[in-house]
Amino acid sequence: MTTEHTIKRKFKIATTSLAGCFGCHMSFLDMDERLAVLLEQVELDRSPFTDIKHCGPCDIGLIEGGVCNAENVHVLREFRANCAILVAVGACAINGGVPAMRNYFDLQECLEEVYLSGTGITHPQIPNDPELPLLLDRVYPVSEVVHIDYYLPGCPPSADAFLQLLEPLLTGQKPVIAKSQLHYD
Repeated sequence: MTTEHTIKRKFKIATTSLAGCFGCHMSFLDMDERLAVLLEQVELDRSPFTDIKHCGPCDIGLIEGGVCNAENVHVLREFRANCAILVAVGACAINGGVPAMRNYFDLQECLEEVYLSGTGITHPQIPNDPELPLLLDRVYPVSEVVHIDYYLPGCPPSADAFLQLLEPLLTGQKPVIAKSQLHYD
């Protein structure tokens, strides 16, 4: 007698944080016990939760944070190339958020203010190491670099908003986020 087991394929989800505070990832974790239920349906690929360094082929990519340096551009393009659905999560990804406040100032002036003009600096110099990612002229929303399929606003979006986005996507449906979850604070 043989027993047949139907193995249901898990959806692959990748997440990353670019120029942001990781608040969206913390909100994702706020799903608490609902996260355990979600993990029955999904497998995490690249993510701060897994420490996987590169995004492999995934069903859904969640991008938190704006784009402020060359490494962010590389990571974002890798996600777009490997994720069937790409979601901009939170204010920083959608419009640059707090990191984009530097867009009102000249980048060189910002660097000089931070690294050369501070009190108590013993050897003032602007960091210039090849290991450091090259800063962009300004902080960009992710949609100015790659095509984004869905937006999940908030600072950060609530755990409920994450679920309202993910649950329909996992069943092949278009997500509809409740208006009560759509806030920009």
